[in-house]
Amino acid sequence: MLTLAILGFLYDEPLHGYQLKSRITGLTGHARPVSDGALYPAITRLEKAGLLRRRSEPGSGAVPRQVLELTAEGRAELERRLADPEEVEISDQIRFFTVAAFLDRLADPARQAAVLRRRLAFLEAPSSFFYDAEGRPVTAEREPNPFRRGMLLVARASGAAERAWLAETIGELERAAPGA
Repeated sequence: MLTLAILGFLYDEPLHGYQLKSRITGLTGHARPVSDGALYPAITRLEKAGLLRRRSEPGSGAVPRQVLELTAEGRAELERRLADPEEVEISDQIRFFTVAAFLDRLADPARQAAVLRRRLAFLEAPSSFFYDAEGRPVTAEREPNPFRRGMLLVARASGAAERAWLAETIGELERAAPGA
């Protein structure tokens, strides 16, 4: 997820580390904050892999600041990751939202729709936070615990909204695809 966010934000414009960290934090929020101990080693790995490069520019003080920019290889890697996200990037909501945040960088509407169809299929599979003794998913209507019931109701509403958005967007992308 961190690599995808770094590549995605640098796709549009060069950024220095603090700007990049701020944008990633804005995307993932309190749920998955990014630390310097995770961000800067990831940047170093991506630089060594040839996916981004650093350049110095004058800072506000005496110390120059390091600006990060994506290479052509970095753009290709972002497009590859967006076209074929890992299963956890489809099933985990925050990771999927990271994919979705940059999916417009994948130029082909048919490939964008394919990613959204994978998420929709995942959401349409029966699941629950809780299961009864026979292994059946517990529904909000069958849950006596009011706090668990609340979790199930919120998840149901959120899931319905996301499925509706996915279906609508997939339809729009399919109509926009060449040959549609």
